[in-house]
Amino acid sequence: MTRIDTHAAFALGRKATLALAASGLALTLSLGAAHAQTVTVWSGYPEMEPFYKRVGESLKKKYPNLQVNVQPIALREHEKRLALALPSGSAAEIIELANSTAQRYIESDLMKAAPDDVAKFVSNPAFFEPFVQKTATVGGKVYGVPLFRGQGALFYNTEMFEKAGLSSPPKTMEDFTSYATKLTQRGPQGATVSGWSLRLSGGGAGIAEKFWINMFQYGGNLIEEQPDGKWVTTYASEAGRKALKQYLENVHTLKNVTPEMPADAEAFERQQTAMFIRESWVIGDIAQKAPGLKFATAPLPRGTIVAPVFLYTGATGDKARIAWDFALAANEPENAVWLLDNVGWLPNRKDVDYGKVIAAKPAFKAFVAPPKNYAYFTLPAIAPVEEVLTRLAARLVKAFGDPSLAGNDAAIDAFLKDAAAETDTILKRANLLGSK
Repeated sequence: MTRIDTHAAFALGRKATLALAASGLALTLSLGAAHAQTVTVWSGYPEMEPFYKRVGESLKKKYPNLQVNVQPIALREHEKRLALALPSGSAAEIIELANSTAQRYIESDLMKAAPDDVAKFVSNPAFFEPFVQKTATVGGKVYGVPLFRGQGALFYNTEMFEKAGLSSPPKTMEDFTSYATKLTQRGPQGATVSGWSLRLSGGGAGIAEKFWINMFQYGGNLIEEQPDGKWVTTYASEAGRKALKQYLENVHTLKNVTPEMPADAEAFERQQTAMFIRESWVIGDIAQKAPGLKFATAPLPRGTIVAPVFLYTGATGDKARIAWDFALAANEPENAVWLLDNVGWLPNRKDVDYGKVIAAKPAFKAFVAPPKNYAYFTLPAIAPVEEVLTRLAARLVKAFGDPSLAGNDAAIDAFLKDAAAETDTILKRANLLGSK
């Protein structure tokens, strides 16, 4: 063979080797892709992101190649993306959602029932309270795995209370108003620090939920279920009048708060309000954003909302199995304790010892050890519940800003009667309106 032939043969051999290597690399990548498993978690609570990432890491013992993509956004935006994505089949495999909102998707067969092992776990009375198990079940089938719950209590600034001469939290709704008057800090132009941060503005159903919490202290509910499974509207009542009257008195008569003032957890952490009613997640938020804040918590006069949040899936096949395994892993005792300690939401699992967390963070006591006979309510698991709350919320925002309603019981009653008629129309359209 000549020198030229030798070089030609070498070149051909090199090309063949490179081609073989390339094909081998392609095969390796192809096999790797085949074995890689990716699932996405959609959450409406951005503070839950580190928890879900932690759960995803714990699943790698079972799924070594698992990649968990967590996509949290604000709750109302989360609900909007689900409304668009679930009907089109483009939603994430793991969906975090309150059962009241999930109901419509379950009824439309867009959420899948849990397999037997998951249903058995959820139905075990050692793990969850009957109330939680009931809300996880529709038509005798388990659809969601309980994870955490929203539960209200009073947060109050202990330094502001001390300066105002208040040695204990309010015990009655009348106390809330008198305390708010003493706690409000005023400047030449009016209130500079609100005595009581009321939810007066902002979009979404949350305004109606907060109104319901206040009304519940007076013995009322927005709507109530009847023995036949139908619902009646009950907020056009004495309890509804008292609750709305208290809002209006604090805004327009006493001027303890205004719709323009900073509100909610952010205002509390910046010491721009003295007290407000919120869920336990605020404890973790304060630890991160205002660690020096002096505060305490207290139960509400009568009871509070309990809004359980579940993990659901609309996926099928292997990804559905991973989604259910993720939901089970999220309920492992060490993860439940981590959730309470690091995020602040109350886990639904009851057989876990949370004592060390509560001892280190006494503010949780108002949530986990309320008085005997403390009452609870939850959002109804009916398809139109979001519409009921959202439409009422829009009306309430206008009412809160209307000074002519303050002190005018007849006008308040007329407002509530008109709003209740709209709620009745929504329930009737869904064939859920009962007879009063």
